[in-house]
Amino acid sequence: RNLSPFTPTVSRKTGSRVSRMFSMSHKSPPPKVPQPNRLDEVYEALKKGLTAYLEVHQLELEKLSTQIRESKRNSRLGFLYDLDKQVKSIERFLRRLEFHASKIDELYEAYCIQRRLRDGAHNMVKAYSTGSPGSREARESLAEASKGYKEYTENMCLLENELESQLGEFHIRMKGLAGFARLCAGDQYEIFMKYGRQRWKLRGRIEVNSKQVWDSEEMVFLPLITEFLSIKVTELKSLANHVVVGNVSCETKDLFAALPQVVAVDINDLGTLKLSLEVTWNPFDKDDQPSAASSVNKASTVNKRFSTYNQSPPDTPSLREQAFYVSVHQAGLFRRHGQW
Repeated sequence: RNLSPFTPTVSRKTGSRVSRMFSMSHKSPPPKVPQPNRLDEVYEALKKGLTAYLEVHQLELEKLSTQIRESKRNSRLGFLYDLDKQVKSIERFLRRLEFHASKIDELYEAYCIQRRLRDGAHNMVKAYSTGSPGSREARESLAEASKGYKEYTENMCLLENELESQLGEFHIRMKGLAGFARLCAGDQYEIFMKYGRQRWKLRGRIEVNSKQVWDSEEMVFLPLITEFLSIKVTELKSLANHVVVGNVSCETKDLFAALPQVVAVDINDLGTLKLSLEVTWNPFDKDDQPSAASSVNKASTVNKRFSTYNQSPPDTPSLREQAFYVSVHQAGLFRRHGQW
């Protein structure tokens, strides 16, 4: 199902932490059969998301640079130092992001080469199979073409698995259920999400004030190329009476976006019960987290109304800075008199 923006009013239990359903060694094995058409779709969505990521951080960098130029004449040194640190951090992140995008392009180009070689080997196998296989040269050529076809297929599977490991992370935050007149105080629901080998199960209840309390708040999923996100919602009537409200599969390639987005999933066919999730995509995995990504994302969230970098600097220096200026001036006098 396609995901569309949707924002219900719910609250979550405080104190819960981010959960991860994978460890350091969690990697899917290479597929046995490549999926070139699906990989083309994911690659196009990934490139679009990376381009948007670069544009967002480039705009933030230009904003900071403009603020530094406007504040140089009448600002505290500490304020300018903080701005300069943020600029350098974003510049480092942009370079890493560009290198990451070029690495993905190289993997995809190598994949396309292996795909063309595999198609050529397939045509050769088909031609030698339909011809007269009686001669020795024909049998040797058929065996060589079959060997090449198998080798190119294995290379495509390895490259597909390597490209999948470069997709980053999906941070999914639970926003709640929206059911209009369907949700009543006292109702309890269980949500089970399955994404390849990754699982997330959480339970929640509807309170009297129409708020919702869930035992889990956030999950981190590794993006997959050929898998879809499966969501199953069950209403807990009693200990032995559970009613499945809906079981749907969701497309994930549209989640490669620069800014956090709130998406809604129709749980039942009529659309009277929706699951609202906030999804944030990070192009790097948990072992390669740049500091600039989190700061810019927080400043560029859709629901945030201001930027953390547009604070007006004070015009007068502080007492500590005045003492610093005096010490610098005296040091200059000492130098001129040859005492240093």
